Amino acid sequence: MASEARERNIVIIGGGIIGCTTAYFLTRHPSYSPTSHKITILESTAIASGASGKAGGLLALWAYPSCIVPLSYKLHADLAAEHGGGKRWGYRTVHCGSLSAKGKTHESSSGNGGAKGNGKEWQKLPKTDGREKRVVKGVPKDLDWFDADTIRGYSEMGTPTTTAQVHPYLFTTSMAEFAVEAGAKVILGSVSNIEKDSEGVKSVTYSDKASKTSHTIPATDVILAAGPWTKTIFPEAPIEAMRAHSVVIKADVTPYAVFSEIDLPKNFGRTGGGDVKRRRHGLTVSPEMYARPDGTVYACGEGDTLVPLPKSSDLVICDEERCQDIVDYVAAISTPMREGEVMVKQACYLPSVSVGGGPLIGETGTKGLFLATGHTCWGIQNSCATGKLMIWIRGSSYKWEESIKFMSMMNESPESWEPQLLVLAQQVFIRIWEEDMSRARRETFH
Repeated sequence: MASEARERNIVIIGGGIIGCTTAYFLTRHPSYSPTSHKITILESTAIASGASGKAGGLLALWAYPSCIVPLSYKLHADLAAEHGGGKRWGYRTVHCGSLSAKGKTHESSSGNGGAKGNGKEWQKLPKTDGREKRVVKGVPKDLDWFDADTIRGYSEMGTPTTTAQVHPYLFTTSMAEFAVEAGAKVILGSVSNIEKDSEGVKSVTYSDKASKTSHTIPATDVILAAGPWTKTIFPEAPIEAMRAHSVVIKADVTPYAVFSEIDLPKNFGRTGGGDVKRRRHGLTVSPEMYARPDGTVYACGEGDTLVPLPKSSDLVICDEERCQDIVDYVAAISTPMREGEVMVKQACYLPSVSVGGGPLIGETGTKGLFLATGHTCWGIQNSCATGKLMIWIRGSSYKWEESIKFMSMMNESPESWEPQLLVLAQQVFIRIWEEDMSRARRETFH
């Protein structure tokens, strides 16, 4: 953008958190000009209609991959300070811990007869994979929203210096609004084709959501940020999807994010009345619970692949029984959540890289076509760094000197980011591996 006088038409496919933060940071680049640089967010359903609007919104310095987490965590704090994120999208720092408990049976989950667990292992969302926990004697005094007679142990995972949260829907829509205010455009429509030739991308064709008519946008750069739907547009992308259910319960409690392991009693489960058999559960379940500043608690359950990814986010099937399971699990250890109103039951799909690791951030084999996807359950956390990196990875659009200055968001010197940027620029696909990869390689990014 800085080094080229010709007009650039940047099309971002996907109106989730990755696409919206990318648009936001593009419009904040010092060389951005709305008269010569056209930025379009092309979204099939609505901004934040997928996981970006239904996630928990946890931010953590102990998330993965470590090469982008510190930058993204700091950018979240910076954005909140600049735009009043505390009020606008619920940004705040929180405590985080792991709670082990023995669930109790209450009216909502009781009935005649007993039932053993189904023996299936709980399919945890991968937030805590490989996370070391420091055991703390007793439960913090202000973590008072769990029934004392159910608690078996507590271990600290994060403090307000290392853990924070946002409301993902409010954060995503705010990023989109800021980008639009700066000159970007949002179009609702489903992509049918990305035209390209030997010289690179040429245009994007889509079907307008309202009129169902076909339109074509000229494109010099296309950024694929469609989350689990990336593969439907770009089949070469090694992206797969996992469905995740969650609920929001009215409960004004202290600011903690809690990862639980709950042993269920043998007679646990709803019967539905009459001769309907008791709903079966695993012997141990692990819902996650995040208290929010609006007086609610977000709780999510295990992931599943029982229902294939639908064509668009508005067609996602929410299994009411799975949502009620989450409600029953948290009610078994918490009176405030047992007595609180269930305000939302929902489901979404999380994208992951099918061959391991992730996310994928960078160039494809086609000039001007870029990937920014596969962020798993840490998409909200790593969105800001992804948006920042995408404005540089586009290579010819920016001068190296300007990009180094613009990327210097940590307390370290700009030069400390050069190895990371070089890796991102030189690889055809950027594979950022999980924490079980070589420690030596990971440390080069710090």
